[in-house]
Amino acid sequence: MKLFHLHLISDATGETINAVARACLVQFEDMELVEHTWSMVRTERQLQKVMDGIAANPGLVLFTLVDDRLRQLLEEKCRTLNVPCISVLDPVLGALGAFLRTTMRHIPGRQHALDSEYFARIEAMNYGMAHDDGQSTRDLEAADVVLVGVSRTSKTPTCLYLANRGIKAANVPFVAGVPLPDEIETLKKPLVVGLTCDPAALVQVRRNRLRMINDTEETSYTDMETVKAEVAEARKLFTHHSWPVLDVSRRSIEETAAAVMQMIAERREKAQSS
Repeated sequence: MKLFHLHLISDATGETINAVARACLVQFEDMELVEHTWSMVRTERQLQKVMDGIAANPGLVLFTLVDDRLRQLLEEKCRTLNVPCISVLDPVLGALGAFLRTTMRHIPGRQHALDSEYFARIEAMNYGMAHDDGQSTRDLEAADVVLVGVSRTSKTPTCLYLANRGIKAANVPFVAGVPLPDEIETLKKPLVVGLTCDPAALVQVRRNRLRMINDTEETSYTDMETVKAEVAEARKLFTHHSWPVLDVSRRSIEETAAAVMQMIAERREKAQSS
């Protein structure tokens, strides 16, 4: 297994550079990674600590720095050390600048500014927490999307992910034999999406959950035939209401959220064109 050092340098929180690195690294196997994250690097003094770290552990350098002076100092140091130094956003920024026929504003961390989008995300997060697992159904009409599904179909984490994108998402659990809240029947604004899962996968997830809380007793919650009937009843309900359905059996939270956002976008486009 090959060992290598990776330096991720950002003048903001480092979320962008870390996301890019994660997306790329999954394509390579048999690598032992030593990751060095350097965030909020905005002065030459801060950059000097970074360069000392690179000198101590030479390796690939990925950065998102918008200050030209800091970029130049970093690139010069990397050339001296003979290590690759890559600005991951340059190709995108260059293409955008050429397309828009304008120049970029060199403001670090601008994507985290306290603007209307930021406050929309906070509002969506508060809404999602207040409407998690059917806690409140009085103002579901204010939601952008309502997720309905049996236990352990990732309703809560999906709603939190959507909230971080500024989408107000509520979730309501489906329990076999228990009717859904009346409010669900009269919703007009929100998109209602049914979440389902392969029964075998669902049983495994539920068993793992019970092990985490030291509960290994077999109940109807993890009984295969009961779970099959539960999933079938949920699907029947979704079909009755003509709600779109997402099978989360082999989807990550991000993939489920992306599919929901696509549904919301398509619904809005359809409404605008009609």
